[in-house]
Amino acid sequence: MLRTANIGVCDIREAAARERAASTAGNRPLFYFRFGVDQALPQERRTPVTPSSSSRYHRRRSSGSRDERYRSDVHTEAVQAALAKHKERKMAVPMPSKRRSLVVQTSMDAYTPPDTSSGSEDEGSVQGDSQGTPTSSQGSINMEHWISQAIHGSTTSTTSSSSTQSGGSGAAHRLADVMAQTHIENHSAPPDVTTYTSEHSIQVERPQGSTARVAPKYGNAELMETGDGVPVSSRVSAKIQQLVNTLKRPKRPPLREFFVDDFEELLEVQQPDPNQPKPEGAQMLAMRGEQLGVVTNWPPSLEAALQRWGTISPKAPCLTTMDTNGKPLYILTYGKLWTRSMKVAYNILHKLGTKQEPMVRPGDRVTLVFPNNDPAAFMVAFYGCLLAEVVPVPIEVPLTRKDAGSQQIGFLLGSCGVTVALTSDACHKGLPKSPTGEIPQFKGWPKLLWFVTESKHLSKPPRDWFPHIKDANNDTAYIEYKTCKDGSVLGVTVTRIALLTHCQALTQACGYTEAETIVNVLDFKKDVGLWHGILTSVMNMMHVISIPYSLMKVNPLSWIQKVCQYKGKEQEYTKVNLKAKIKRTSCFYYCTAFTWCIRNLLLPVAAKVACVKSRDMHWALVAHRDQRDINLSSLRMLIVADGANPWSISSCDAFLNVFQSKGLRQEVICPCASSPEALTVAIRRPTDDSNQPPGRGVLSMHGLTYGVIRVDSEEKLSVLTVQDVGLVMPGAIMCSVKPDGIPQLCKTDEIGELCVCAIATGTSYYGLSGMTKNTFEVFPMTSSGGPITEYPFIRTGLLGFIGPGGLVFVIGKMDGLMVVSGRRHNADDIVATALAVEPMKFVYRGRIAVFSVSVLHDERIVIVAEQRPDSTEEDSFQWMSRVLQAIDSIHQVGVYCLALVPANTLPKTPLGGIHLSETKQLFLEGSLHPCNVLMCPHTCVTNLPKPRQKQPEIGPASVMVGNLVSGKRIAQASGRDLGQIEDNDQARKFLFLSEVLQWRAQTTPDHVLYTLLNCRGTIANSLTCVQLHKRAEKIAVMLMERGHLQDGDHVALVYPPGIDLIAAFYGCLYAGCVPITVRPPHPQNIATTLPTVKMIVEVSRSACLMTTQLICKLLRSREAAAAVDVRTWPPVLDTDDLPKKRPAQIYKPSNPETLAYLDFSVSTTGMLAGVKMSHAATSAFCRSIKLQCELYPSREVAICLDPYCGLGFVLWCLCSVYSGHQSILIPPSELETNPALWLLAVSQYKVRDTFCSYSVMELCTKGLGSQTESLKARGLDLSRVRTCVVVAEERPRIALTQSFSKLFKDLGLHPRAVSTSLGCRVNLAICLQGTSGPDPTTVYVDMRALRHDRVRLVERGSPHSLPLMESGKILPGVRIIIANPETKGPLGDSHLGEIWVHSTHNASGYFTIYGDESLQSDHFNSRLSFGDTQTIWARTGYLGFLRRTELTDANGERHDALYVVGALDEAMELRGMRYHPIDIETSVIRAHKSITECAVFTWTNLLVVVVELDGSEQEALDLVPLVTNVVLEEHYLIVGVVVVVDIGVIPINSRGEKQRMHLRDGFLADQLDPIYVAYNM
Repeated sequence: MLRTANIGVCDIREAAARERAASTAGNRPLFYFRFGVDQALPQERRTPVTPSSSSRYHRRRSSGSRDERYRSDVHTEAVQAALAKHKERKMAVPMPSKRRSLVVQTSMDAYTPPDTSSGSEDEGSVQGDSQGTPTSSQGSINMEHWISQAIHGSTTSTTSSSSTQSGGSGAAHRLADVMAQTHIENHSAPPDVTTYTSEHSIQVERPQGSTARVAPKYGNAELMETGDGVPVSSRVSAKIQQLVNTLKRPKRPPLREFFVDDFEELLEVQQPDPNQPKPEGAQMLAMRGEQLGVVTNWPPSLEAALQRWGTISPKAPCLTTMDTNGKPLYILTYGKLWTRSMKVAYNILHKLGTKQEPMVRPGDRVTLVFPNNDPAAFMVAFYGCLLAEVVPVPIEVPLTRKDAGSQQIGFLLGSCGVTVALTSDACHKGLPKSPTGEIPQFKGWPKLLWFVTESKHLSKPPRDWFPHIKDANNDTAYIEYKTCKDGSVLGVTVTRIALLTHCQALTQACGYTEAETIVNVLDFKKDVGLWHGILTSVMNMMHVISIPYSLMKVNPLSWIQKVCQYKGKEQEYTKVNLKAKIKRTSCFYYCTAFTWCIRNLLLPVAAKVACVKSRDMHWALVAHRDQRDINLSSLRMLIVADGANPWSISSCDAFLNVFQSKGLRQEVICPCASSPEALTVAIRRPTDDSNQPPGRGVLSMHGLTYGVIRVDSEEKLSVLTVQDVGLVMPGAIMCSVKPDGIPQLCKTDEIGELCVCAIATGTSYYGLSGMTKNTFEVFPMTSSGGPITEYPFIRTGLLGFIGPGGLVFVIGKMDGLMVVSGRRHNADDIVATALAVEPMKFVYRGRIAVFSVSVLHDERIVIVAEQRPDSTEEDSFQWMSRVLQAIDSIHQVGVYCLALVPANTLPKTPLGGIHLSETKQLFLEGSLHPCNVLMCPHTCVTNLPKPRQKQPEIGPASVMVGNLVSGKRIAQASGRDLGQIEDNDQARKFLFLSEVLQWRAQTTPDHVLYTLLNCRGTIANSLTCVQLHKRAEKIAVMLMERGHLQDGDHVALVYPPGIDLIAAFYGCLYAGCVPITVRPPHPQNIATTLPTVKMIVEVSRSACLMTTQLICKLLRSREAAAAVDVRTWPPVLDTDDLPKKRPAQIYKPSNPETLAYLDFSVSTTGMLAGVKMSHAATSAFCRSIKLQCELYPSREVAICLDPYCGLGFVLWCLCSVYSGHQSILIPPSELETNPALWLLAVSQYKVRDTFCSYSVMELCTKGLGSQTESLKARGLDLSRVRTCVVVAEERPRIALTQSFSKLFKDLGLHPRAVSTSLGCRVNLAICLQGTSGPDPTTVYVDMRALRHDRVRLVERGSPHSLPLMESGKILPGVRIIIANPETKGPLGDSHLGEIWVHSTHNASGYFTIYGDESLQSDHFNSRLSFGDTQTIWARTGYLGFLRRTELTDANGERHDALYVVGALDEAMELRGMRYHPIDIETSVIRAHKSITECAVFTWTNLLVVVVELDGSEQEALDLVPLVTNVVLEEHYLIVGVVVVVDIGVIPINSRGEKQRMHLRDGFLADQLDPIYVAYNM
């Protein structure tokens, strides 16, 4: 497999053949390693394994295969065998569901062909890639077939779309049965999953072909029977059952030991495998290369060599560049190179800046920006810099301002102090320009002066000016950039002496001679291409034929043709005046000139050397066909630049196999290993001895993951075949050290990082002394602790070992290393395995990236591949499944995420490979936009905390003693005692609210109680005491006369928020009826809102329904008839037409405990519950609120709440009548047209107390965020607000309240004013921030402790800290205790428990037609199991805790603060711990900017996360890995299903609370129309 600049990335064309690459086992001997003494390797490990020979390459030569070279033969065989194992038992993974629009967009038509016109040479594109591909319409037909097949019980599941019908329950059963038979290996502890059987068959029909969104039918009683886990049989639940069955398979044995992560959550730590191989050889010895010979005529520096050849042989060809037709475009001679380089040097030093202040001085850095098709201009500029003694920094041409990695290149240029960029004329014209014609500053780049080096733009140097040519010294010659694993770019400095010594070492190792011809296909700006094609060539006066990638794309055989073309030609060099030349030269040069003449005039010049990569050899094989005129017998050395890549062996073997008949000799192929830091590390020497075979070994992949060399003897599926890269360079010493920790020498059978000690290496990372010390100044240590030499070694970044005979073997790069659970895997190996899985069908040009991401304290492997444009969903899923199986079998490692992206969309390096760090960055940011994703966290996350074991119950006495010993008090608190409060409350004389209203109508008839505002902020209606009294009387008459109701009958009040509702309520009280307030149906959404109205009317047993004329018409409309059966409505009374007379008498209840009204509400768990409020409780409630908020007739209170249930109803309808204050009523729906309405009203009426809901606060925060200045200009002033209370039945939303406070701080709002309340079904208001009393407090608790029901306070900003805000002050007359919800025992204040409440205004019970008495007594009449067992408590269903603060209450005692954590019904028991949905949701919303809302729930103990996407559907799949990551990292939970939906799908009630159970029911009934559903493995 090819190893490019970015590890783990290869870029190849589609293979068209499935057979294995031709093995050369039949015609080439293999030898296997034996290290150290005999006992170093046990006998059974030494048996050689010879790969079976296969068909010759020419059998499939015409098939256009492109990526065979990436797979060694043994490896391909292994992959096929591994997949064959799985053939009988297919992977039981439910296929992701995808909305049709998303599927269509990934069809073939949606792709644009790759843009090859840009200057970025694409390494991968070669013509001849066409294969028979189905059209997109065929693809979609296949998909329909696939869907129907899956629904009817096949093992592979389905893609969901809004236009396919769901299967019935039979499908679920069949799927479950099939899945029970299947098997897949997994690596984690089994999740706690429970089986279920489907008893109810519910068909959910979707209209055929419909694309319009239908509002989800949540909460429809007839459809949903899933409240307590009875499944709806649908496509979704069948898939979940399939996933559950898959995850229930036997896993690897659980790990026993754990380490503590900050707190008591214990993460499993991977224990060493007792059977893992360990190195057994002796300590290795450093290997010394041959001595670097000194040749008398070697120049003292490279500039001196250029001067020599430029003056004595000016017509000798130095470099030939080719056009895209393969014709010579330009021949640069040594004379031209010398004169032009001098010209460039002179202009750099003297023509930039002024004489006094030159821009560039000797020693300064300049950057070289030249395209890949112009080596001549680059060569001139490079040598110009050397002559001027400035330091060139060659980089790639920036094509756009957003090039992958461009910003990091800019940082390098900035740190090097580069101010001048040398470039060619053509390149300068092609750079992006601003409208004014200037080159813009690229992101992160310093400001550059662009300087064109063409001769016509330069001044001629004076005759007396000559560059100062010194002998090579320790000055920096050039800086080569290196891209690290994390994407950062470093500059490796190479000194002049290192440069010269490197050229000498290469000359000696490669046997270069003067005037030799070399064909170079590599990038000439860096690495092997620069060292051979630009530097060593000039030292030896060689002729370089440079083949640009643009030509390779058109004609992959071009380099071979050039090797043949230059064989046998004679140089036409007859016009050289040798005499003149010889006269000018010294004796020293005389011999050289003579030698040159003899060679050039008398001998044919053959292209004896070629520099290529594996890719170039492979492309030649693909395009080879039947070229008869190819003859490679002149080739004495074929340098394979990426020969260190373990998978290049396949290319070398296949190339030899085909071209041996064309004169290619086996000993000619010379792989080499190199790195930016150590330059050339090793190279195989050319030899004339064809009997000496190259070295190779078949190594156990399992052993390699432990860093140990083992010859594989039995399991030949899991092997790595490697070839040697020759011997250590002349003049160098090499050893291998352990990759981690101190640089200790490896043993002979151990893999380590290769280190080199030589002059010919880089010397530092420019400007980074710390990193330089760690890389360039390493002193390898022996086992005794002493250094092996006094000279420093340099880390090469290559992993390998030195084998028998001093041969160097490389098995990977440090940058490609992924350490997963203590085992080392190489990215390239994973790529090779993935490519071996039917690549011709699937991977677009073999473009696969492999990298690791850190999740939950371990590395996780991620594979990203480009899929072919014509791939169907079925293809994608099958390929992904097979890749997972192959990698699991061969590497014994799980893949965390497998993502497929559309063809040609991954970020590219300048030469067209995949830019790995950019790809990884896009993945982590959620900007990769994959078209398919498969996450496998269940398989590979094996270090989750140990599931919590429930302790046996502790007796009451032990609890009491334990609390006493630890100094913890029992968590209980109370508000002020109502009986002891002295006040002049006249309303206390009356037991009933109806009496209070009559009294107010008599004593203060014209006092305004209610003012209703419209959306413009003007008064729409108002009611005085007497007006309300008279209107209530008329309604009472109507109820008795027209409705024929008796006292005690129930009346449903279906009114919009306003005055009519209040009058109707008191009318019911006057008539002795029991009112039930019901939210009217929404006119635009009758189908989903009217059934709820009907349900409440039926459940409450309403004998009559009162409403306005408008709603009367709505209830009788055709739309209403379609939604419900209108014939079953009770009588409907229209209160717009009231009788004129008064009632004979106003009803007075006989007993204060009789029913005053029913309060119906849908809880957050989706339960419709009505509670009974007695007259006594209602009066006590009003009095408690009056005392807490200090409400009097002179006060004005602004209320922006829905008036249908809970505290909202009490504040809207009841409190003003009891306390006499004026209520300014603002319907929340009016804020949709005028978001500032509420705040403007608060300011205009100078209100001190106001109440709102979270949805109102959110609307103001989002809608008015940018308007604070204009509101200030309109005179909005909130400085008088004393309390702004959010009415809620949930944990306070601290982020929202804080952002609201900050936003309106400039308008005078005091942060202290904003607070929350707490109500629930059993008690509509437990806490409410009053006017007196301390400010609301905030504490930070450890989220992990909460999971264990413990409260541990931590500092703000601590890891895993969760801010909790106090839920207001406890109301007068209310007592609270925290109890264990299971044992019903009282808890200490360091424990999380259920909040129990005792109060005179508790509701007296549920009103239900089902008569569930046990629930009634448990919720409303509970007693503690020990301690105070006499008091009757009501259970709120909310978990919370009490904390005694340092603050004092109004009565001087220390204040007890109540903190609500979440609803008991919504808390999720996972892994034995209690999780609160809001915590997981908060983490998920933070994960990506496109996630606007999130809801989580569990289904069969799988965690389901639903996210709303604010963005294009293309971003949907980006969210799946991010959601999975964040939940794992922050909550130690594995997400089972990720559902991506449109905005507004998550149902929210009138209080702004999420209806998670409704959402769950809608999801399981397949009603959400999701964009994407991912089932994590």
